[in-house]
Amino acid sequence: MKRAVLAECFDSQFVLIDVQDKLCSAMPAPALQEMLKNCGILLQAANLLNIPVLYTEQYPKGLGATLPELAQWLSPASRVEKTCFSCCEESAFSDQLDDTRSQVVLAGMEAHICILQTALQLQAMGRQVFVVEDAVISRNPANHANAMARLRDGGVIVSNTESMVFEWLKVAEGEAFKQISRLVR
Repeated sequence: MKRAVLAECFDSQFVLIDVQDKLCSAMPAPALQEMLKNCGILLQAANLLNIPVLYTEQYPKGLGATLPELAQWLSPASRVEKTCFSCCEESAFSDQLDDTRSQVVLAGMEAHICILQTALQLQAMGRQVFVVEDAVISRNPANHANAMARLRDGGVIVSNTESMVFEWLKVAEGEAFKQISRLVR
């Protein structure tokens, strides 16, 4: 029987993968808006709770920068450029991962390519990996569904935005709770 695992704010780090101009323009509009909203909630919660954040950009010369509506919550020092699909193949990414935090929470795009490969490789490296299902997207919904099934079958924890932020919070008290509660309304 599998042991239930909760995300701990003191043990988590958050990674936003490739939410860039040209990639976003290829995504279905309603799903994109939902993903952007949820990524924004996760970024703001991570910042409120002092959870380290990394973000990647796949070949930014060709695919553009991270969308401004999310970039406002990101530090340029936590940016990693890459050309590999798995973030783990980029040495700058591995160098910036916090070795004192065993849990890695992933959001971004595309679910069936960069999210999937990164999650499976992080897990193979001994990390506990969470993929936030409503904060990842693929151009084709069938590819998203397939990626979530493969991740679950591979032992990756597939969760959702509200579960993640309330697991990080743990208690219904304090200023962070008030602010995060307003975000998810």
